Amino acid sequence: MSRRLTWVIAIVAGLVLVLITTAMIGNRDKSGETVAATEWAQSVCGAVGVWRGEIKAVVADVRLARAIGGTTEEPQSQTKRAGNGRLRQGLESAVFATETMVTGIDNAGVPDLPGGQQAADDVSEWAESAVDSLEDAQDALEDEPDTLEEAVEQLGVATTALGAALTGGVATIATAVAGDPALGAAFQDSSTCQQLRASEQSS
Repeated sequence: MSRRLTWVIAIVAGLVLVLITTAMIGNRDKSGETVAATEWAQSVCGAVGVWRGEIKAVVADVRLARAIGGTTEEPQSQTKRAGNGRLRQGLESAVFATETMVTGIDNAGVPDLPGGQQAADDVSEWAESAVDSLEDAQDALEDEPDTLEEAVEQLGVATTALGAALTGGVATIATAVAGDPALGAAFQDSSTCQQLRASEQSS
């Protein structure tokens, strides 16, 4: 199977998964409502967990594009176009997945605890900042690279932006719930939060 076909299949599969997640989120919109801490934790970790899987796939593909760019025997003009196009596709998928995560976090509502509103705000702010960061990386691609070195540098910038977003999610959640024992317990007991922690530890 060609690398191009593999890339297309990965993008389509990722978008299908995100669309399914979006449909699920839309069916349980509780934005602005007060919900049980366990329900909020389950929803937030579920949204972040699906997003993490999508971003990890994009990061792997961008790194592959970077490696190919450094070893290909194609003419430099072809390499630059191929690498830039792959990078654009990856960032588009990443932004779409992150916007879907923002919707999921907002739709989770606010946990019914003294520190619930602050925790919800902290997680929501992180998610929105992740969108901004990835959109900034997209903007940096407006100019086509003049050299192969510039194309590789753009790939590096995108990888850095994706990596920063990826490492921020679990850390933000942990910080947000640290001040409230009841909220911390909800995250410990939630099945989606357990899966998210396991994914983080295996990275």
